[in-house]
Formats: sequence, C-alpha cells, structure tokens
Amino acid sequence: MKFKYLLLLTLFLTHSQSYAANLRLATTTSTANSGLLEQILPAFKKHTGYQVHVIAVGTGKALRMGMDGDVDVVLVHARQAEEKFLAAGYGVNRKDVMYNDFVIVGPASDPAGIRGQKDATVAMEHIAKQQSIFISRGDQSGTHKKELSLWQQDNAIHTGDWYREAGQGMGKVLQISNELNAYTLVDRGTWLAYADKVELQVLVEGDKRLFNPYGVIAINPQRHKEVNYKGAMAFVNWLTSETTQKQIGAFRIHGKNLFIPDAKP
Repeated sequence: MKFKYLLLLTLFLTHSQSYAANLRLATTTSTANSGLLEQILPAFKKHTGYQVHVIAVGTGKALRMGMDGDVDVVLVHARQAEEKFLAAGYGVNRKDVMYNDFVIVGPASDPAGIRGQKDATVAMEHIAKQQSIFISRGDQSGTHKKELSLWQQDNAIHTGDWYREAGQGMGKVLQISNELNAYTLVDRGTWLAYADKVELQVLVEGDKRLFNPYGVIAINPQRHKEVNYKGAMAFVNWLTSETTQKQIGAFRIHGKNLFIPDAKP
C-alpha cells in the first residue's frame, strides 16, 4: 500500500514538474512563418529549461486564447487591441519587442496602377475603384486589423466579388494571391520569407501608417491562477534581453532584416 502511494506521488510530481517546464505561447503567423521563433527558441530552452509550445494564429485569436487562460504568454502585433486587452486586466507587463512594416504586394501587371504610390490609403482606394482582386486575411489578425484601418481611413468600399476574405494565415494568403494575380497586405517579415516562392511584387511601401510593432504580454495570474506566470515572465525578460534582441536583429533572409529589435532597457 505504501509502495503504491509513493508510486502515485512520484507520478504526480513528475507530471507537475513536466507541466511547469512547458510554456504555452500564442503568437502571430508572421513570427512563425518567417522562421524567427525556430531560430531563437532553442536558446530560451537552453537558458531557462522551458519547452515552448508555439500556437501560431492571428493576433485576434491569440488575444482570445489569453483571455480564456488557454496560454501563458502572447506575442502579437495590434497595439490598439493589446491596449484593450491590458485595460481589461487579461494581460500584464507588456513589453515592446521589435517592429517591421507592412507592404502592399500584387501582380507585376498592376491593374489598379498603384506601383510607387506613397499613400497606402490612396492605393487601397485605387484597388477598390478598379475592383481588382484583393485577398484579405479576414481573420481578425493584426494584419487584417491594419488592412481594415486603411480602408476606413479613406472610406473606400471593400465589398463585392473582387474582395475576398480567405480566413487563412499570411503564408496561405500569399499563395492564394499569387494564384489569382491579386493584391494583398503582408508584413515584411513574412513577405521576405515567401518572396522567392511567388511571382508577386512589392508595389507600395514606406507609408508611416504601415508601421508594424510587436509586443509580448504575460497573462494575468489573478485572472487565471493556473497559467505559468513564472515561465511567462522568464520569456518576457529573455525576449527583451540584450542578447536576444541582438539575435532578432541578426535574423535575415537574403541579406535583409525581417524585424528590427526595439525593446526598452
């Protein structure tokens, strides 16, 4: 009987330790598709012992998972939505991590005539007026939220057969856009990772409205006592450390930076 009790206790402790050594991260498809996490996470495990379980979804879904306590930490890119998430008490200790920008890509033939346009909202208006095919993420991701803000700023009507919501991650949306000779909005990190796999071209870039900052947020343990807050803060501190920031800055594809580190000391 005593042996059976000790065996059960050992199994329980082993399970508890194993659970504690796992960290659930909900993040954007851009950080996963770009290859950044694959590059830097082994160092986190070596440094802390935590095994990170990455769930790559749109920012909207990542924040929803955080609200439900289904993850321990989120790495997302939709500042307005992040602020609401924090104000509602679902997350704590948000830190800036890095940034890049969005670009509008499309076919070389450019039927909407937006190539070189410096105002992203004007470019979107031209796409709408010409009813050129536009593929939207349609998934409440950070990219989708940015796209919607660009339509709203110019009151462009984005309805009709030409406007198609994919409900897919960025990589899949680029593939669909390529197949249909369509336009889409994409973060530069994912674009650089997929540029040699599609025939699309960058047509609009450089507008300050296309700025794309990323933040990391620990889930509030007062909301969900079962979250791994200790692991989440270890991840927040490691991701914003000088060493990891240098790794992020050194991550390149075809000699180009996918993300620019900007964590504050």
